[in-house]
Amino acid sequence: VPGVSGYERAVGALAYRELEPYVDRVEFDDFGNVISLREASVEGGPRVMLAGHMDEIGLIVKHVDEKGFAYFQPVGGVSPRSLFSQPVKIHTGRGVINGLVNCKPPDTPEEEKKMPELRDFFIDVGVGSREEAERLGVKVGDQVTFERPFATLGDGSLVASRAIDDRVGVCVVIETMKQLAGEAIEANVYGVPVVQEEVGCRGAQVAAYRIAPDMAIAVDVTSALDIPGVPEREHVTRIGAGPAIKIMDQVYFLGLISNPRIRELLVSTAEEEGIPYQMEILGRGSTDAATIHLTREGVPSGVISIPTRYIHSYELISVKDVVNAVKLLTATIRRIPKDLSLKPRSIQ
Repeated sequence: VPGVSGYERAVGALAYRELEPYVDRVEFDDFGNVISLREASVEGGPRVMLAGHMDEIGLIVKHVDEKGFAYFQPVGGVSPRSLFSQPVKIHTGRGVINGLVNCKPPDTPEEEKKMPELRDFFIDVGVGSREEAERLGVKVGDQVTFERPFATLGDGSLVASRAIDDRVGVCVVIETMKQLAGEAIEANVYGVPVVQEEVGCRGAQVAAYRIAPDMAIAVDVTSALDIPGVPEREHVTRIGAGPAIKIMDQVYFLGLISNPRIRELLVSTAEEEGIPYQMEILGRGSTDAATIHLTREGVPSGVISIPTRYIHSYELISVKDVVNAVKLLTATIRRIPKDLSLKPRSIQ
């Protein structure tokens, strides 16, 4: 399902359908977020927000030249390294058409050593003129998704695809809401697939302002750099070693230092339930918790991360880590009491 940032409607519709039978209510807000609620079985329970973002990185057509080549604006963290001979789908008003991203070959040895800039790339749609491209439906504003088909690796427990960042987080949130259906819980749990994370965590901020949660947990991917050429101290996480509990992250002016009480709750839950986990400090990158925790008077926030190789490229994860993330998040919600307090212990 395509869902470049700002174009998440189809993903949202799918998330809505998946959630509706298992929650007390679900709706779209004006920004495009899907906000579902599983009500507490007691009066006055805390509001807990679970967020995973529906959008993916991609491209937007910004110009079609006289020969029918389409130029684009990247949406989110698109690297030139991932674009050479990259198949894409252009989602036009007349249907989906195939394209191939590339740039001109180097003319000199010096050019060959340099990485082309994003503006040097174009999409070849197999036509010879602007008019032919227009007849196919290509126009400025069309979203473009990368063609990276779903595949299994190894014994089948590893899967690769585009948009694992962060459809896997949406999956964990939805599956957690399903697990909680019919249970007596003391928290009002909001399962929120959000929009526009890849362009500044915008949807989560809007949703958090509306919900005014007492605490929040975002579910997103994190780097698993357990690959050749990276020293062990820089792996961040290892694929297949369990979901990661974030300590901190940072990207430019956004970032999160996880609330210590939430982090302790996640760790103690994992240990008591026998769920494998790992701790995460991510030096570059962040999640929806970066804007959620700054909403209103501040929202105590934490993150459960899915270790992922090759983020923003052909992404690879372990299904075991996803299953254990659902177990961890569900068990954590069950432990949240009606009288939840996340203030530092010394001033309670």
